[in-house]
Amino acid sequence: MLEQEIQKVYEVAKRARGKGLDPTLTPESSMVIDLPSLVEALVGPKGVGKIIRELSKFLPREEVALKVAEGIVRGNLMEGEKPEKIAEQAIRTGLAILTEGVTAAPVQGISGVKIKEGPKGKYLAVYFAGPIRSAGGTDQALTVVLSDYVRQLLGLPKYSPSRQAVERFIEEIRLYERNVTRFQYHFSDETLRFVLERLPVEVTGVKTDPIEVSTYRNVPGIETNGLRGGALLVVNDGLLGRAPKVLAIVERVGLAGWDWLKEVSIKKEKSKGIMEEVIAGRPVFSISDRPGGFRLRYGRARNTGLACVGIHPLTMKILHNFLAIGTQIKLDLPAKGGIVTPVDYIEPPIIKTPDGTVLRVTSEDEIPEEYHVLFLGDLLISYGDFHYANKELAPSGYVEEWWSQDLHAKINELGIEQASSLTGISTDRLELFVAKPFEMVPSFAEAKKISELGVPLHPQYTFFWRNLQSGKEVLDLRRWLFESEVDIDEKTIVGDLWAKPLLEAIYVPHKVEDGKILISGKDALALMFNLGYGREVTISEDLPPLEIVKKLAGVEIKDRVGTWLNARMGRPEKAKRREMKPVVHVLFPVGLAGKSQRNVLEAAKKGIIEVDLEVRKCPKCGLETFKFSCPKCNNLTYSTGRHAKQKVNLKEEVSNAYAKARVGPLKVVKGVKGLMNKTRTAEPLIKGFLRAKYNLSVYRDGTVRFDATNAPLTHFKPKEIGVPVEKLRELGYLTDYKGRPLTSPEQICELKFQDVIIPKKCAEYLVRVAQFLDDLLTKVYGEPAFYKVTKPEDLIGHLIIGLAPHTLCGVFGRIIGITKSAVCYAHPIWHSAKRRDCDGDEDAIMLALDVLINFSKSYLPEKVGGIMDAPILLISSINLKEIQRQALEVDVDSRYPKEFYEATWKNVPAKEFTDKIRLIQHLVFEKGTIEFTTPTSNIDSGNLSTVYSRLPTMPEKISAQFELMERLSSVDVRDVALKVLTTHFLRDIIGNLRAFTIQAFRCKSCNRKYRRPPLSGRCLSCGGELTLTVHRGGIEKYLNLAEHLVERYQLPEYYMQRIQLVRDEINLLFERAPKEEKSPVKTLTEFM
Repeated sequence: MLEQEIQKVYEVAKRARGKGLDPTLTPESSMVIDLPSLVEALVGPKGVGKIIRELSKFLPREEVALKVAEGIVRGNLMEGEKPEKIAEQAIRTGLAILTEGVTAAPVQGISGVKIKEGPKGKYLAVYFAGPIRSAGGTDQALTVVLSDYVRQLLGLPKYSPSRQAVERFIEEIRLYERNVTRFQYHFSDETLRFVLERLPVEVTGVKTDPIEVSTYRNVPGIETNGLRGGALLVVNDGLLGRAPKVLAIVERVGLAGWDWLKEVSIKKEKSKGIMEEVIAGRPVFSISDRPGGFRLRYGRARNTGLACVGIHPLTMKILHNFLAIGTQIKLDLPAKGGIVTPVDYIEPPIIKTPDGTVLRVTSEDEIPEEYHVLFLGDLLISYGDFHYANKELAPSGYVEEWWSQDLHAKINELGIEQASSLTGISTDRLELFVAKPFEMVPSFAEAKKISELGVPLHPQYTFFWRNLQSGKEVLDLRRWLFESEVDIDEKTIVGDLWAKPLLEAIYVPHKVEDGKILISGKDALALMFNLGYGREVTISEDLPPLEIVKKLAGVEIKDRVGTWLNARMGRPEKAKRREMKPVVHVLFPVGLAGKSQRNVLEAAKKGIIEVDLEVRKCPKCGLETFKFSCPKCNNLTYSTGRHAKQKVNLKEEVSNAYAKARVGPLKVVKGVKGLMNKTRTAEPLIKGFLRAKYNLSVYRDGTVRFDATNAPLTHFKPKEIGVPVEKLRELGYLTDYKGRPLTSPEQICELKFQDVIIPKKCAEYLVRVAQFLDDLLTKVYGEPAFYKVTKPEDLIGHLIIGLAPHTLCGVFGRIIGITKSAVCYAHPIWHSAKRRDCDGDEDAIMLALDVLINFSKSYLPEKVGGIMDAPILLISSINLKEIQRQALEVDVDSRYPKEFYEATWKNVPAKEFTDKIRLIQHLVFEKGTIEFTTPTSNIDSGNLSTVYSRLPTMPEKISAQFELMERLSSVDVRDVALKVLTTHFLRDIIGNLRAFTIQAFRCKSCNRKYRRPPLSGRCLSCGGELTLTVHRGGIEKYLNLAEHLVERYQLPEYYMQRIQLVRDEINLLFERAPKEEKSPVKTLTEFM
């Protein structure tokens, strides 16, 4: 069905392009069917696709890359070429295989390969450029391994760097960290030196940043004194940062000479985790050494996995809406973080109200205006994420799904009839407890009876005993219970207030009435049972709290805590149209005539303007023009490959565009100052008029885009995505995921790999894009309208293309629904085909016809990296065997085995359960359905947009951040204040102060920038007034607030002194009198 729709839209684009109104006569995005086709189309050599196809049948990707490189060096694919050329081709092709052929790294990330002559003979040098970043750390490192293999095949000796070359590299690393940006990892000079001295090939590169070294200049063999950003990334974040992964791969494929990586793994410095950097305005939620934060819960819901984690939707509300669907959360386990989505079947938060009530929040109506958070609830993380990160499993708290597995094991041991007889519970009900642990919760009496079989007490009737400091506190609680008024029939406990801190520590819901603690219902019965009410037990207070409770209760009771997690807010979610800065409607140059807005209409008032444009020629009459068809004889022109200043009668062009577009008067049509592409090819002006009509922004390649945060989804309910069952049946959804005929909007369907649910904002924007394209077809190309849409629902069934910013390969998808959230819900396999996961990444969504008609390689900037983020290649059908390993390791079982939960307490490596828990990779070679362990009611429940984005100013964000953290028992607010001060405020103030002293100057009229102001004091291009690019207000914006944090949270005096020194330096720099010291941002602290 998808292939037919792709063919249909491609035919429309082909007819439109055939009219000769664009740079080429056919759509320029090349369709590819598999990885071998991608690699051959991207870097070649011709015929390599067939070799890759054959090798991929029985070898993993890394080995395929090495074998293909070997084939290029020793085979006849490059016969007659020089060794340098052969080496370069082998490395580029190998890297293309490693990166699935979808990134710019093999094309522009490697700027060249040379065989150089050194004091000890010839050696291989690989020159890296900025776009190597798009390969990712592991593949960057494997490029060096691959290069070493090619070196060995060519018979070249190892590279032996000079001391100056090593020290020069280290100097560059430090300069880059100080003046450009920080790397993902920080390593000592000693560690860097250890690696650089052992590299078998030279890792070098071209200059990527306008900063030069000062100490080790003009080092022999290094052609530039500038920073070689690409090479720095490859060594620091690649070889060093991913050393354990690289070592595992090297050992698996059997390559010699890399044993020294073992020592790198040992030398790797331990990260400080989420507290390494705390951003102002983004709260810390949970610290692992303090109770009450997020509790680790294993499982995958239909809307989690691929780095995405689940939280209870009420936790979003409790956290003042700082977390919303799609908001990034920074973690230490199993990886650096992921986005959050709602899962309402996991543990909700527990709060304390001003009147002393402690309650387990079950609805939004229960949340008062004032409260203190005792427990944030669960954070659901899938086994697959631990498996992919190759991490040890952390202890799991005792949860319902573990209990159901324990019950299942006991039933298998006794037999269902015997278990029923012993407990007095029907066999049907026992089976439901096993099959539906989330929906079917036993009563207290049933849980007690089951525990007498040797099954641990159900988690709903146990408490967080490990939070207590000692066994004495458990016995104190027991004494309090025996001194209280206990009514078993009424299920109540009424006792004195002195035990309240202990009850709060273990999260027992209770009220305070008439100066007494009141515990009622199942919580009262559970507490009585846990503390052995009515039983005579003599026990030592020296035992751990949980051991004492087990002896008091007389049954097995498991730890409910498990693992507390570190967590803080990362990036906010995003659902926003893509814009260039400034906004552009058409890729047509107007120079300075359009003024600061680059307004085509304003420039047209001048009549004829002179701009740099492509020189095209008419083959019939020989006229030179910038247009795609000859204005004299209407023949198609061809490119001469040149560009030059040309006079354009813009008034006439605008008049023609108005007439053809048939639009009303427009206020502004924004062009560009000048074109950045190699030939200076411009878009037809009329496209800009039609985009302006529909308020659309064009990107640099001619497409219109909408960016949205990636979110995973393997199953959906028709009612969640706003599509009638009848329509879904037309789209191929005939049954639910259990195989039952689809008849109800409440049924759960398994999402097809290339079906996508887009945000409502995106759908509304794409409606306008579709209307623009219909106008384009009818008014410009003389073709019938294609979309004919008037509302978002009309887009259902239409094709889109998803594209990640670091790649050059788009993936076809089909819109099957609309979400209220600010995320793009799609299958993990679809996201993976774009080479993305769901840890906060955001990608572009484009209508397929827009890409096929309006995209052109001729519009792409000629600078290095210009081909990144462009749909040069398109994947029409996803091959499950060729997606990223991360998606293949998403788990797809309906439950985790009992042995898994028990193994978490032994910290076993996650890989030990590869064959015991099904992953997507198991579906490659065997049939099976995708399932999930944890249900969720609605993928759009909870908060839809983070309050961080809704608060207009930074002072308000910071105020809200600290107001929330002061309510959390899981956070030391003073410690966070210190981190905000040292890792954000002071760093920002000092950095901006440094930037002021080396700033550029900008022309207010044409935006031209000068490193130093001209002697005339005016712009040399237009005579306009010059202005600073860094201002005093920008330097001082956090100064008063930094002082306020020191005072409010009583931070060490050193920091106040440091702030005062910075203030003095600012005043000296600006030569301001003491009475003028006050910053214009003095009202910042009023928000606190």
